[in-house]
Amino acid sequence: QAQLVESGGGLVQAGGSLRLSCAASGRTFSNYAVGWFRQAAGRERVFVAAIRRGGGATYVADSVKGRFTISRDNAKNTVYLQMNSLKPEDTAVYYCAAELSSRLLVGIHEYDLWGQGTQVTVSS
Repeated sequence: QAQLVESGGGLVQAGGSLRLSCAASGRTFSNYAVGWFRQAAGRERVFVAAIRRGGGATYVADSVKGRFTISRDNAKNTVYLQMNSLKPEDTAVYYCAAELSSRLLVGIHEYDLWGQGTQVTVSS
């Protein structure tokens, strides 16, 4: 089973951009569906974006539609979350998750493998 390592979080001003990376060990990462979730302080973890293992189908939450883009480079065993036009309400710990599946997965409990989380803070 792959191990996920996240990077790219940090502090950014409102309106700025960040790109989060989720790198997976193992050469079978191309078989995994991947999702991004976030959890703000005092809030429940919620869905952000998901991508099929082939990379052709994606889905993003309404709250980030038009601002966030999920993509993957299976040759590099990496999934990205490009975050543009960031808002203070995007502040949260962001987690990537993976599941051996050919489907788009958007539910927290559909994923078994999780990264450590990376903090994204958007200042006003």
